[in-house]
Amino acid sequence: MRNLIYLLPGILFLTGCSSFRPGKDYVFPSKKEKEKYIYSYNQTLRLWSVPYKETDVATSFGTAHVIISGPDAGEPLILFHGTDASSTMWFPNIKELSKEHRVYAIDFPLEAGKSMSNRIKLSNKETAVFYKEVFEHFKMKNINLLGVSRGGWMATYLAIQLKPHIKRIVLLSPANTFGGIDQFWKVMTAINLKIFPNPKSLGKFFNSFSYRPDKIDAIFKEQLYLAYKYGNSKPRLLNMTQFSDANLKSLNIPVMVLIGDHDIVNSEKIFKKAHKLIPNVETEVIKDAGHFLSIDQSDIINKKILNFLKK
Repeated sequence: MRNLIYLLPGILFLTGCSSFRPGKDYVFPSKKEKEKYIYSYNQTLRLWSVPYKETDVATSFGTAHVIISGPDAGEPLILFHGTDASSTMWFPNIKELSKEHRVYAIDFPLEAGKSMSNRIKLSNKETAVFYKEVFEHFKMKNINLLGVSRGGWMATYLAIQLKPHIKRIVLLSPANTFGGIDQFWKVMTAINLKIFPNPKSLGKFFNSFSYRPDKIDAIFKEQLYLAYKYGNSKPRLLNMTQFSDANLKSLNIPVMVLIGDHDIVNSEKIFKKAHKLIPNVETEVIKDAGHFLSIDQSDIINKKILNFLKK
């Protein structure tokens, strides 16, 4: 029963208009609803305090929408957002992250965002090919991965699958990576929001997932609300199972894992498994932060990520 919960849509967060691509849209039921969402997405992008460009990359499994910031010669840093949050969720972090790194924020193709899958479902291996083709398109070397929640799981999976290409990974409260959900009933506020999208359920959702919900910009809150209201996200089709001990032991690159002290998805208990299995891992609990730790404590998170990447 609990494994089924991991696969339900919308439970895992985590945080100029691009033209619509041809073909069936498996996320939004109508063009009108997608237009409302895309408008909100673009409004959130106005919160990015650095120059950026948006581009679409054709892959074997659909179109990858990529937001790029930072110096051309910077070492690549790939950002993987949480469920339905889209790449815009990095607005509190992008200024610092892109000072020295070439940052690529990629929307997941089966969720609300601007990427688009060419089929209704993708296996784990197909999703890995999707990202690998994006990396190859930009001719990336020494790739660093940064993922939050479901994006943390994805970053871990790619690091295992694409070992020779990945240099370091940073995991912000990675979902279902070292253990299951810590506070199940609070995580259910996301399911409640998906079923009953209204201001009251939205407030309960943010109060559960964030330690500082009032700090989250109202523009991004509106975008995430529309993603839950209109988007038919399919993270359940990713088969996000926990990694085997052998998989985690194979991660011989530097890994950093951060969680919030008010995190409802992970607790400090996951660190025991991480230190037992991963040869080169750093872990830390961030004070006064929830599952949305990249927003709750953005200044602290930014510094810790950059210090880790410089080692």
